[in-house]
Amino acid sequence: MPDRPTRPHGRGPRQRSRTAPAQRTRAAEPTRFAAYTLLRAVAEGAYANLELPQILRRRRLEGRDAAFTTELAFGTLRWQGLYDKVIEVAAGRPVERLDPAVLDVLRLGVHQMLGMRVAPHAAADQTVGLARTVASQGAGGLVNAVLRRVGERSLEEWVEEVAPRDGGSAALAVRHSHPEWVVKALRAALLGHGRATPETVDAELDALLAADNVPPVVHLVARPGLATVEELLEDADAEASPGSPVGAVLHGGDPGRIAAVRDGRAAVQDEGSQHLALALAAVDVPDDAPARWLDLCAGPGGKAGVLGALALQRGADLTAVEVSEHRADLVRSSLAALTRRAEDAGRSVEVRTADGREIGEDEPASYAKVLVDAPCTGLGALRRRAEARWRRTPADLASLGPLQRSLLASALDAVAPGGVVAYATCSPHVAETRFVVGDVVKKRDDVEVIDARPFVRDAAGEQLAELGDGPYVQLWPHVHGTDAMFLAFLRKRADA
Repeated sequence: MPDRPTRPHGRGPRQRSRTAPAQRTRAAEPTRFAAYTLLRAVAEGAYANLELPQILRRRRLEGRDAAFTTELAFGTLRWQGLYDKVIEVAAGRPVERLDPAVLDVLRLGVHQMLGMRVAPHAAADQTVGLARTVASQGAGGLVNAVLRRVGERSLEEWVEEVAPRDGGSAALAVRHSHPEWVVKALRAALLGHGRATPETVDAELDALLAADNVPPVVHLVARPGLATVEELLEDADAEASPGSPVGAVLHGGDPGRIAAVRDGRAAVQDEGSQHLALALAAVDVPDDAPARWLDLCAGPGGKAGVLGALALQRGADLTAVEVSEHRADLVRSSLAALTRRAEDAGRSVEVRTADGREIGEDEPASYAKVLVDAPCTGLGALRRRAEARWRRTPADLASLGPLQRSLLASALDAVAPGGVVAYATCSPHVAETRFVVGDVVKKRDDVEVIDARPFVRDAAGEQLAELGDGPYVQLWPHVHGTDAMFLAFLRKRADA
């Protein structure tokens, strides 16, 4: 559950607003208005992690104000499922009957009262002011009444009120603010990947769901040959990561102010994603394999930045493919510094707008190493993508499965004999990971799965701990502090 506010719990009297309704705030305070703006943008289809920096810049919010806005908005998005249950009881009506804008205002108010260390009277006053600004005086009255009822109970009391008491998946869904189908899918993933047994899965699932609601630390990557970890440490409040030889952990400040990040020589990148590129680069291929590497689904370019830098160090070119023109442009922008470095070294970094499913047919046996970072539900990155849990549905699996299989088959056609394909997802769902690899491999006699674990190493060069029984690698937020990345290595037989 979210951090609790600093006020007494239990059933004693609670602090309420000391000001009469007519005297309360009538205007929206800038940080809260910015958080509201983000929630409305997300409701219209925006991605929170991409939209928030733009809102902060437009509103000129920095330092503590930016941090408050970020926690208010992202925390509200994460805990939306639980808060909607609370709002329904306090408002005496289903949330579907509330105006969407007013509902977002209420969610922000509830998060301040139950999930942040904001004084209840201040949270209520400021939220009423926000309602009057973005909706109406009448909306302010409704918000005031609902929040007064919310403030009559502690967070723990509300959870006991609105969560089923059987301890099953429905109860976990409310307590940890996840859709119930996601709870069930993650339970199956823990079992399917061997992380848990029937006896331990309940504790593991509880820890995993809790980890999804902890704001992730900011991981930086120094793209090899373009920047160093030491440079990042000198230019930021950061420390070297123990988990990645090219990583650093940023403790505070705007990553965009770091020179290497601004120049494209370093980037913000989850450590799990760093591991994928580092592991693929470390796999041996025959000496006569083509000096060409391929990123088959490259947008927006983070993994391609590391993989391309490592390719240059090993005397290879990189081709980055992205089917969306807009995302291909993002890749070109991300790889601009790397492209210049490649030109200076007489190598090539090429970004193409193309369908990855066609590359295997168009360029058979042309690459030594291929990365397939397949489109997926993103269930392994819910702590980072606060709104994703509310957008995805089980129906997405039906549409993504054929695409994932087609991309992997294309990659296997594109890789040369002796070469290696890395299949990766930021989801642990077994239907997107083990099942995809198994279905593709059983239809071919020219491929073998190899153990990926020895190639996933920490900053000291040791194999990362708790990777399971292999041959696949499945990372976990509650174990490794990364997104729940899946990785499989498939080698094309040398006699293919």
